Amino acid sequence: MSNPLIVIPARMGSTRFPGKPLAEIAGISMLRRTVDVARQVQKADYVVATDSVDIQSHCQSFEIPVVMTSPDIQSGSDRTLAALDTVNSDADIVVNLQGDAPFTNPCHVKAVINGLSESDADIATPYIQLDWAALDILRNSKKETPFSGTTLIENGGRAIWFSKNIIPAIRDELAMREASPLSPVCRHIGLYAFRRDALKRYTTLPVSPYEKFEGLEQLRALENGMSIAAIKVLAPHISSPGIDTPQDLVRAEELIAEFGDSFKGAL
Repeated sequence: MSNPLIVIPARMGSTRFPGKPLAEIAGISMLRRTVDVARQVQKADYVVATDSVDIQSHCQSFEIPVVMTSPDIQSGSDRTLAALDTVNSDADIVVNLQGDAPFTNPCHVKAVINGLSESDADIATPYIQLDWAALDILRNSKKETPFSGTTLIENGGRAIWFSKNIIPAIRDELAMREASPLSPVCRHIGLYAFRRDALKRYTTLPVSPYEKFEGLEQLRALENGMSIAAIKVLAPHISSPGIDTPQDLVRAEELIAEFGDSFKGAL
């Protein structure tokens, strides 16, 4: 079996944050930080997939593998497939690691690769089971930004559903808090490993109804009968979702100042 391929889609044309892959976090570009995550995953190849000559030049200056893909591609999954075809890789497992996720734990990438290789699922994705304090934080953040943060329900290691709402609803919560330090709520981490054929099938499917309602691409897979392995992982040292705005960039630098810099390339 060939090495898994980690594809890092990176485009300059973000509506909310144009040029964000090259925006610096504590002096190092967001893209280089995300590539550094891929570099730390042993026995996996990696490549940046972009539509920007500026990003291509940035990658080349740091000897980062990069391929050019069409500017007409809109989703990270489609760009991942385009990169797979362009590099002519024979990888059986392909990971979509978004270029705006510089705090992704390399162990989580390895976990979805291993989880998919050990199951018969089409796709694998990680999640964290929240303790009660983390759930309280998520609830408070939803008051200000209701569409930030995704939760999921899983059964037997398979994802049943994903939502921007906090699921499941909890009855008798006080008793549950007294009985266990962990809540039943699982926070999804937006990282995906696909089987090669599953990625090809997924990208041919039209946008599904609940995908459109929730704004969650993974629902397209579930609505079309594809299986998603839900891989439980530990909370990362720095817990931060993808960076979507300049304000998120400021928060990222605050997290680095508080918890330290995990960028290995700086050593």
